Amino acid sequence: MSPLSAQAWLDAPVPPSLGVEGARLVRMQALQEARGLLTVGEVERHIPFPPRRYFVISGVPDENIRGEHAHLAQHQLLVCLAGRVTAEVDDGKARAAVVLDTPRAALYMSPMVWGAQHHYSRDAILLVLASHEYDPADYVRDYARFAELARAPR
Repeated sequence: MSPLSAQAWLDAPVPPSLGVEGARLVRMQALQEARGLLTVGEVERHIPFPPRRYFVISGVPDENIRGEHAHLAQHQLLVCLAGRVTAEVDDGKARAAVVLDTPRAALYMSPMVWGAQHHYSRDAILLVLASHEYDPADYVRDYARFAELARAPR
């Protein structure tokens, strides 16, 4: 599985699908000007849920893996504000990898999408917007259990 660059996705004449149900890249509004790049995300237009929480991940050694779980109810939007990080998504049937390398494209993950992030550049800053407050009962941390739940009729 060769990861897709978010920047390449933005530059494609017809951006490709990730092929993973419940996961997609979202084009953020961006304005490049002499004073810098302004990137905007608006609820409903770019962010498909009202955020209730955010967290920022930075300073991750390259060999470390973050995530490795799914959520039963929580939606997430991952935006790499600086540097780059590889994000993997999995719906129990298909898997895709994206290199988040621009704040102009965000990765949306619906509930029951397994996510993992790795290969953080030294300068990577990953912003995660979440639809719910932290609740340990919402996490599915065992992949075999996730696969079982993903196969169950909904």
